[in-house]
Amino acid sequence: MTIKPLADRILIKMEEAEETTKSGILLAGSAKEKPQIADVIEVGPGGVVDGKEVKMYVKKGDRIITSKYSGTEVKIDGQEYTIVRQSDVLAVVE
Repeated sequence: MTIKPLADRILIKMEEAEETTKSGILLAGSAKEKPQIADVIEVGPGGVVDGKEVKMYVKKGDRIITSKYSGTEVKIDGQEYTIVRQSDVLAVVE
């Protein structure tokens, strides 16, 4: 199945949460912090959103940092993805 985001939305795959602390302590599932770094899987075309022209600055393959609890989580073919707006992207990781 192929997912193509619309307007200023971006399909991302979050990196896995840390399993252990730096000192080697294993973390329980509820103690893991939600990751904020993700890989961009697909990017919408941009265009006019809420009456304003939106140019897409991120591209497929970028690593990004997103707002902590932004986006909508979706599960497709057993994989978990998140769809966020470009305005929820805080930075591109180089």
